[in-house]
Amino acid sequence: MRRFLRDNGLSLVFGLLCLGALVGQAFAGQADFNNRQLADAGRQVTLLEYVASSDFAVDVAENWQSEYLQFFLYVFATVWLVQRGSPESKLVDKVGHESDEDQKLGRYATERSPKWARVGGWRTAVFSKSLGLVMGALFFLSWLAQSISGRSAYNAGQLAQFQDPVSWLGYVGSADFWNRTLQNWQSEFLAMGSIVVLSVYLRQRGSPESKPVGAPHDATQESG
Repeated sequence: MRRFLRDNGLSLVFGLLCLGALVGQAFAGQADFNNRQLADAGRQVTLLEYVASSDFAVDVAENWQSEYLQFFLYVFATVWLVQRGSPESKLVDKVGHESDEDQKLGRYATERSPKWARVGGWRTAVFSKSLGLVMGALFFLSWLAQSISGRSAYNAGQLAQFQDPVSWLGYVGSADFWNRTLQNWQSEFLAMGSIVVLSVYLRQRGSPESKPVGAPHDATQESG
């Protein structure tokens, strides 16, 4: 058990942090929702009712979709784009998919290489893009969940104000949907751009997201 905890500490800690933040969001969101209900002379809801509501679902989904979009774009962008001096970038002369030898594919695979990296054909082709494809699928599913739950929450507000509800396509084309979406996207793009540039000139000793402290500023794809 101790070895398992040590070997999986990063995923376990971030999983627990995510769960804790989600629970905290549920309590804070319920309190905020009930405050708004009180101001509008509406019915107060229990925690379980709030967690099962479209208001909670849309808040969660819109954050998730922006995170998965960030990684989906970053996984594919770093195949072709580089940033000299950043540990987040590969070497400037490695632009593109790289050779089978560099990627340890087919006859260049080792005994410990994943099976689908060794067999060739469609399985190797799919496996070689599996990270980006899964990130893209997770982005699309969370974006779809955001649009469905967001429409439900939006229409509840419309009905409360005696206005007509909108269709799914109508909501996806609405200002409410894109305001929710774009305010998350810009923050993700800013965060990723910041880590790429700041990691050229700043260091964090012992972190693989940073270059070694004594590495020159133009050293690329090095980690400490």
